Formats: sequence, C-alpha cells, structure tokens
Amino acid sequence: MLRPWRDKYPTVPVTGTVTGGRAGAVLVRAARDAGLLVVGRRGIDHQVGAPTGPVTHALLHHAGCPVVVVPHD
Repeated sequence: MLRPWRDKYPTVPVTGTVTGGRAGAVLVRAARDAGLLVVGRRGIDHQVGAPTGPVTHALLHHAGCPVVVVPHD
C-alpha cells in the first residue's frame, strides 16, 4: 500500500511497521514523538461535526500531538 506513495514522493521518509493490538492504542503509542498525526476518515457524511469512528475518536482525545482527519471515499 505504501509503494505508490513512496514512488510519488521519493524524498519523504516512510517507515512501515506491523504491530498487533487495538488500533487506537497502537496509533497513540506510535505517534508519541510525532509532530502531526494524519488519519483518513471514510464515510459519506463529510460535514463538520459528523461522528467519527472509535479509532479516530481515541486519537483525537489521546494523541500527544495535533491530529488532522482527512475525509476520503
């Protein structure tokens, strides 16, 4: 999944990691030293204030850095 993005942006460093556990907790730990966490949001309703899923909700409340939620279909 990362290969097309690595090819498109070869100067951007990317590190792939596979980790077991609950997605929200794993991502909060992984973003511990991050300056920014960007996550996608699926769904039809892209309005401001639309409900988020449980992982995005956990990240918004527990990540130690700013979180950007980008809607996509």
